[in-house]
Amino acid sequence: MTHPAPRDQAPDTGVTYVFAVCRGTRAVNSADVTGLAGMPGGAAVRLLPSGPLTAVVQTVPAADFTDEVWQSRLSDRQEIERYARAHHEVVSAAAVHGPAVPLPLATLYHDDDRARRALDDEAHRFHGVLKRIAHHAEWGVKVYEPEHPAAQEEREPAPVGSGRREAHAPGAGLAYLNRRRGAQERRERRRERALSVAESVDAELRELAAASRRLRTHGAVPGGDGRVHVLNATYLVAEQRADELASLVRALGERAGTRIELTGPWVPYSFVGEV
Repeated sequence: MTHPAPRDQAPDTGVTYVFAVCRGTRAVNSADVTGLAGMPGGAAVRLLPSGPLTAVVQTVPAADFTDEVWQSRLSDRQEIERYARAHHEVVSAAAVHGPAVPLPLATLYHDDDRARRALDDEAHRFHGVLKRIAHHAEWGVKVYEPEHPAAQEEREPAPVGSGRREAHAPGAGLAYLNRRRGAQERRERRRERALSVAESVDAELRELAAASRRLRTHGAVPGGDGRVHVLNATYLVAEQRADELASLVRALGERAGTRIELTGPWVPYSFVGEV
């Protein structure tokens, strides 16, 4: 549903930016969203009713969302983060009044009429997603490989010297290689155990959640502290089970002797593409 403004559109012509789609309930339609900043340079954030659905929209300058401008913005990390935060702020505010389907960043239509037609064309999908996420939130879970103090042989440097000097210590090089090989095998066994723990954690959390998604794990966690992900997942959990989720995560961490990080609740971005 992302429709960048055409290149030949007048720079001062406004286009309709859509943040989220909600049910057209009384609570939503009476919500005051005018205090939200929205996209930089845009008009006031407002509601756009269309039958049983309501979109949260804003008129923004077409010149700010041409292909060239947006591609340039994507290459500027600080700038794209500024737009992403603005988008998320509006989506989160809309979700306070009921389930909200967040649309992708830079979802644009030429005008309100075309935005309404899009809502009508996809009404069945939107209603299905809204039903799915109602009274649910998204929670992120990361499981880290347990930290183990390095064994002495894992820290041991290679024998000093080479060539004729090694002849004064027969077998020293082979003994060192054997120790290194053993250390590598122990690391691999720890990794396998950690992955097994991750699978067990995921299985128990999926029993509690309405839906789940596995995300890409990172090797070493950014920041240089040496921690390694073995599970990076997100779960759609009913609001009334939030405390149960937190208790389960704590219990799983204590049982496995590993660190499990729980974040949320979030607007269920990861689950709006499923019906």
